[in-house]
Amino acid sequence: MDVRIYEVGPRDGLQNEAQIVPTEAKIELINRLADAGLAWIEASSFVNPKWIPQLADADAVLAGIRRQAGVTYSALVPNQRGLERAMAAGLREIAVFLSASETHNQKNINKSIAQTLVLLADVVKQAVAAKMRVRGYVSTVFGCPYEGEVSLASTLKVTEALLAMGVYEISIGDTIGVATPKQVHEVFAALVKEFSRERLAAHFHDTRGTGLANVVAALEEGIRTFDSSIGGLGGCPYAPGASGNIATEELVYMLNGMGYRTGVDQQKLAEAGRYIQQVLGRELPSKVLKASCAAGAAPQKGAGAS
Repeated sequence: MDVRIYEVGPRDGLQNEAQIVPTEAKIELINRLADAGLAWIEASSFVNPKWIPQLADADAVLAGIRRQAGVTYSALVPNQRGLERAMAAGLREIAVFLSASETHNQKNINKSIAQTLVLLADVVKQAVAAKMRVRGYVSTVFGCPYEGEVSLASTLKVTEALLAMGVYEISIGDTIGVATPKQVHEVFAALVKEFSRERLAAHFHDTRGTGLANVVAALEEGIRTFDSSIGGLGGCPYAPGASGNIATEELVYMLNGMGYRTGVDQQKLAEAGRYIQQVLGRELPSKVLKASCAAGAAPQKGAGAS
């Protein structure tokens, strides 16, 4: 059985890094991820550079990557100006976003949920008219750093609104990494009942070590698309304490071991992880990446190993 992995490392993974990553390194990372078999890659965001300085080079990154056949490259688009930039970059897919939590939405977008839906309706309409596919993110579904518990009714409402606009898939996000498998079962059971499971994806963070357990819970509810980030990079600038996304290496390792098909070459994926780790100059959270680094550094049999 196939599982679709949506790689968000170049955007969601790098956006929280204080150190500005060189444009050339971002381009190299994206090319390596595509070489590893990742067929859906979120390359950057066309947000105003003053809000996310790390992604100020989105246009240059999209212009510089080696676009491979069969790979969908996308970018986050917050508004009309972002859509224009995405079109100029030749993208065939974009992503729009909002929160299920009113306070987080205000902090993240500076608009209410109602105002955001009006803005996004126009962006999505224009994108669909231009024959672009539009993906949607709903953040803070499982908990908000400002409000705490977020009602399922709010998630259902914004998900329904996005799908009605013409968004083809909704990624349900645990932005601050508070979800547990029981909650994941409950939320996705309700969403699957209301909407087609084929139009739902899961976006988990591993802040409290429950990320992969939550993936298993979502799999049991029929979800077959998961967002992840190379090396476990990530976090949200507007969600204090939100550490990295689930690591792509760990997700692929677990899914392959469970008999799912991902189409991803684990060795090449590890090489991409080691590359960006070297660029950043620090060890990344991925345990699978750490194990691959240790294996690569270990003495080989017949070469002095005892």
